[in-house]
Amino acid sequence: MKIINKVKNLKANGHYALAVVDEGRVYLSGQFSIDPNSGEKKFGTMQDELKQILNNIELILQEAGSCKEKVLKVNIYINDLDKWAVVDSIYSDFFQNHTPARTIATLSKLHFGFKVEVDVIASCK
Repeated sequence: MKIINKVKNLKANGHYALAVVDEGRVYLSGQFSIDPNSGEKKFGTMQDELKQILNNIELILQEAGSCKEKVLKVNIYINDLDKWAVVDSIYSDFFQNHTPARTIATLSKLHFGFKVEVDVIASCK
C-alpha cells in the first residue's frame, strides 16, 4: 500500500490521506477547490470550483501512477441541485468520451463553505 499525503501544495487537512494506492487502485479523498501551487482555498462559482477540483484530481492521479481515463467511479457532492446541468457539462468536458460510474448528491452544506466536493476511485494498471 502506498499513501500519498501531498502533491504540490495539495494535502490532507486532518487524519486521512490525500490518496491511497492499493492492489492496482487509487482511492482519492474528497477534494475541494485548492490552488495546487499555494495551497490556498479557491472559492468561486460552482463552475470555477469544479474545474479546479478536476485539475487537482488529475495531478493526484498522475502522482499515483494513474490518469483520468482510468477513473472507475466518481462521487460529486454539490450544495445546489439547480446546478446539476452545469456540473454535468463541466464533468463531460473534463472526461470527454470516458464515462466512469458516477453519483451526484446534494448536501445543504459542505466543509469550509465550498460549493462542490469530489472523490474518485481509479485503476493504476
